[in-house]
Amino acid sequence: MQRITLAAVAAALVAAGVAGSAQAQQPVQPQTYLGGDAMFWELDPERGGSRDSIGLRLNGGMQFNDYFAVEGHLGGGGSDGGVELDYLAGAYAKGILPVSPEFRLYGLAGYTEVDFDVDRESDFSYGAGAEFDVAPNLAAGADYMRYLDKSNYTFDAASVGLRYRF
Repeated sequence: MQRITLAAVAAALVAAGVAGSAQAQQPVQPQTYLGGDAMFWELDPERGGSRDSIGLRLNGGMQFNDYFAVEGHLGGGGSDGGVELDYLAGAYAKGILPVSPEFRLYGLAGYTEVDFDVDRESDFSYGAGAEFDVAPNLAAGADYMRYLDKSNYTFDAASVGLRYRF
């Protein structure tokens, strides 16, 4: 499953690059953005029941053109079944596929460190999402991330929130 998802993210990044080279556009100045999300996370151990909760996540980054950005996540909060998410911190490459001037799909791939009150782990992370402009500098978005994929458990999060472009 991880290989299929990784292949899908890689294909989205390549498609975004091909689309970018196929369309001649004016160079875009790098643009920074900052957002806040409700993060619905799930820790799913190989044995036993899964644990899930709701936390908060900040994300921010720099978009270099219509097709590529770098992004960071910082999140935390929530506990269930004796496991508490102290924090997660990660950095990602973001491939963007503009569907229309107001709507974009994207894929993320990078590295995350996650600290639970019982364990601290880091791993390759990946995910995908979409965002829609609701005002000239404000977008609503949602994404799904696989932050950790260890042999004995996985840690995923679905997030919804707002992003402001400066």
